[in-house]
Amino acid sequence: MESEETEGRTLVQVISEKYSPENFPYCRGPGVGVVIRSSPQGSPVKDRLNLPSILVLDSCGITEAGDDEEVATFCAHVVELDLSYNQLKDWGEISKIVSNIPNLDFLNLSMNPLRGLSLEPGAAEAFSGLRRLVLNNTHVTWDVVHTLTREILELEQLFLCLNEYESVSVPSIPCPSLRLLHITDNHLQDWAEVRKLGLIYPGLASLILANNSLSSIHEPEDSLQRLFPNLRSINLHNSGLCCWEDIEKLNSFPKLQEVRLMGIPLLQPYSDQERRYLMVAQLPRVTVLNGSVVTNGEREDAERFFIRYHLDCPEDELPQRYHTLVARYGRLAPLAEVDLRPLCHVQVEVRFGDQTEPLELRLDQTVADLKKHLRAMVQLPPKMIRVYYIDRQLGYSLEPQEMKYGARALHSYSIRDGDEILVVPKTQ
Repeated sequence: MESEETEGRTLVQVISEKYSPENFPYCRGPGVGVVIRSSPQGSPVKDRLNLPSILVLDSCGITEAGDDEEVATFCAHVVELDLSYNQLKDWGEISKIVSNIPNLDFLNLSMNPLRGLSLEPGAAEAFSGLRRLVLNNTHVTWDVVHTLTREILELEQLFLCLNEYESVSVPSIPCPSLRLLHITDNHLQDWAEVRKLGLIYPGLASLILANNSLSSIHEPEDSLQRLFPNLRSINLHNSGLCCWEDIEKLNSFPKLQEVRLMGIPLLQPYSDQERRYLMVAQLPRVTVLNGSVVTNGEREDAERFFIRYHLDCPEDELPQRYHTLVARYGRLAPLAEVDLRPLCHVQVEVRFGDQTEPLELRLDQTVADLKKHLRAMVQLPPKMIRVYYIDRQLGYSLEPQEMKYGARALHSYSIRDGDEILVVPKTQ
């Protein structure tokens, strides 16, 4: 049986159902739930409900606005509106909703089917009061984005994720007010396209570019300074960067303080600590890397590690940063390699009367195991011998230490190569 297509609903219908008096019979306190507000005498919406200032109406099947007057009355003091996962397919209807919410600051239209739809400048005027706009997975065109930003003079945050952008178009009028741009999970692989974002949004402080497979940063350093003069944070997670020259170019952003760079091909061969140290050393002004604060002590450790890491590199392959750090710390010697693993075997001498023989001891064995092993040499059963340990490094200044407890492990005596085991028969 074919399922019938779900009939669309208006914003007013959804509000009436979700915030009916049956669901919210009374006000539960300032700013909580829904409040009843008096309406002008003779108003057709007298005694209707007025909504909370943050209104979430996602996944409600909304296709159109409904009656203008009722939208205006219901939403008089709404400042945030989430309409994600609905079926809005007409910018005219969206404009009708927004134009009747005078205090709207935040609008989320994610997952609405807006692909290929045009937006007239006259309809875009309704959006002029917004400061934050979310258009994730709507597949809106750049022309629509630019039409909106021309009208929203105080727009601060813009979300354009999952829109399948392969390129960026530059409008005739930039958007200087924007501070935060989320444009993750698109197909922006060429730096020639990414650089356009700096031209469109010159005031950008935070650029979230994760999951775009950006292959490299082809731009002279002085040009990068002009492109993103106010950038303080950049996220390049899961990009395609594969050479250290691209990382060095991040230093050209004059105000950059925070960088996120995980999942890139360049860092795959390194251990976690090597990745962080090499990145910290390459980015001297970055104070937060991958969400963690870079302390002064960590920076010095990283810079010293960077010098030692490049000690064996040919002179013509040394990065410029190496020479800068050598000028500060000098040419550091390699760190001594110290093996801190516990010993498993030692070579000792076993003395029994006038007889002396070399023996390799397994330190995981016990004293009882040692006595059994010595039986063939001394021709006495374990219970008929006493075993003493002599530390050769201390000479014979200390009395030999009797190994009297059969269950005690040999490594607990701190036996070393060259030490001596003395075997004495028990007297009757």
